[in-house]
Amino acid sequence: MERESTGPSIRTTVVGSYPVPAWLAAAPTAPNLRDALLVVLKTQELAGIDVASDGELSRFDINHPATNGMIDYFVRPLQGIETRLGRADVAAFRALPGMTFRARPAGVVRGPLGEGTLDLPGAWEAVRPLAARRCKFTLTSPYMLAKTLLDRHYGDVRALTEALADVLAAQVAAIDAPVVQIDEAHLTGHPEDGAWAPEPINRVLRAVGPGQERALHLCFGNYGGQTIQQGFWRDLLPFLNALEVDHLVLETARRPEGELDVLRDLRPGIALGVGVIDIKDNEVETPDLVARRIEAAVRVLGPERVRWVHPDCGFWMLPRPVADGKMRALVRGRDLFLGGS
Repeated sequence: MERESTGPSIRTTVVGSYPVPAWLAAAPTAPNLRDALLVVLKTQELAGIDVASDGELSRFDINHPATNGMIDYFVRPLQGIETRLGRADVAAFRALPGMTFRARPAGVVRGPLGEGTLDLPGAWEAVRPLAARRCKFTLTSPYMLAKTLLDRHYGDVRALTEALADVLAAQVAAIDAPVVQIDEAHLTGHPEDGAWAPEPINRVLRAVGPGQERALHLCFGNYGGQTIQQGFWRDLLPFLNALEVDHLVLETARRPEGELDVLRDLRPGIALGVGVIDIKDNEVETPDLVARRIEAAVRVLGPERVRWVHPDCGFWMLPRPVADGKMRALVRGRDLFLGGS
């Protein structure tokens, strides 16, 4: 598969998730899920998004908690993880430092990890024939998954993260999506782990095949309009520079003024995706505002660096009309900027 060589100099994409259609939640059948996938893909196509996603509906499960399957979809099927939790397990997890973001572990690691019944290639194969344009495949970072588990086997978060990376890498190697994107929303608040976290993440990225693009999305959390992690891009620059990525997908629309300046020091060769749509606000941006945000990023970072524009994070917590309006504004704002540049 060859990378796209033509098209706009700045491409539009989404981070991944889309609001679950109410009729799918009400009647979660296999035919309804397929219909929902078609709706989500067609909605992005009509909005003009260059690289779409399945809305992460391949992870849909009515029994998933409010994390939209970002964690549970990946850990529940794995061999070595027990998801039936005792009171002692919950208490042990809550006693761990840095775990206040989650009340209960996603599971307890009881033995060596294996892929179990996880089938990410199968999820991609269900989406690929439905997409009329280039589509990305997203998965959660092994570091973020490790931080949601109670480890009673490996005894070391780095060893657990590496074991998760091995499982994910084997699955990613069988996925031929044009773009494979790893999502990480925990490390942003824990830059002290940035010294070792690149290696397991890179292990997954190296499994992406020739001609496919390797991406990493980082944000500071996305739950009900809240910022979950506290931190700054300047503290993560060494981590970012150690990544074996083609492009980054970063939250920048809802960040302190001046943070873009830090990203000037990204190593050459990393293309940058900048968030120009605020997903923690229900107000739909105007195309003019989007164009001005792109202009500001290009002014600071240069046109050779800014290659993608997108929302800060996924749309899953927004009403569908708001998400749809924001996608249209994203594309029109990009076109407005390129038409005037």
